[in-house]
Amino acid sequence: MENNVAKKETITVQGTKIVLFSKEKEDYISLTDMARYRNDESPSQVISLWLRTYSTIEYIGLWEKLNNPNFKPHIYEGFKNESAKPHFWMSPQKWISETNAIGLISKSGRYGGGTFAHSDIAFKFAAWISAEFELFLVTEFKRLKREENQRLSLEWNLQRTLSKINYRIHTDAIKECIIPQLVTKKQISTVYANEADLLNVALFGKTAKQWRDDNPGEKGNIRDFAALEQLVVLSNMESVNALLVRHSLPQGERLVQLNNVAITQMKSLMGNQGMKLLKEKPQIIS
Repeated sequence: MENNVAKKETITVQGTKIVLFSKEKEDYISLTDMARYRNDESPSQVISLWLRTYSTIEYIGLWEKLNNPNFKPHIYEGFKNESAKPHFWMSPQKWISETNAIGLISKSGRYGGGTFAHSDIAFKFAAWISAEFELFLVTEFKRLKREENQRLSLEWNLQRTLSKINYRIHTDAIKECIIPQLVTKKQISTVYANEADLLNVALFGKTAKQWRDDNPGEKGNIRDFAALEQLVVLSNMESVNALLVRHSLPQGERLVQLNNVAITQMKSLMGNQGMKLLKEKPQIIS
């Protein structure tokens, strides 16, 4: 599976197990699994029967127009006209290859293969199977997303707590190794802010002030809007920076090393998707 595809999950709808996965934060549901509710022997035939109807072609074509800038509308118009004729036939593979569609995904393989559809389209397919089946599917899907959001919230709060612990380790290292004796509270806060921005630049590509200037209407700070993966990396970076501070490395050298840590760990956690959250080069803090 691609790096931007999350782990598969399964729900059970009226005794039928249905696989789901996420791609670029969009949910896709297995039409093949859903079709087995109607015909366990030939689910692909059920999908083709659904795809040959005028209303289906019209709906999935309009969905592509709204969500896919690379969709080929002239091919879609031809299919829509043909769908009104009795001889019309359509398969997921033909629809995807000829219109450059993204709402349907055809995956090969004995295990985990089949036809998947964006949740907007999958619910339409479920309604075609039966109103009852659609209702149970939507109910299970909502339950799954609710549990997922609760889990992510708990993980986010846990990571914020760990980040605060590492922040204390970080500030202790700064206090013991960077801040001279007998300075004012204002001077101390400036040093702490400067070191915090070192981490911000290495991970987010900008300082706290730059983020506030770019987001004048937002409450909170740059870290409050961080992804869970970014908070994990930030927590690790605070520990790394504390160690580098105690080894008396200059700030410029620490910035380079911390940026390398951010790039490496974001790649490990999120693959190419993680790199979209990072700037190409860190800005040097003045």
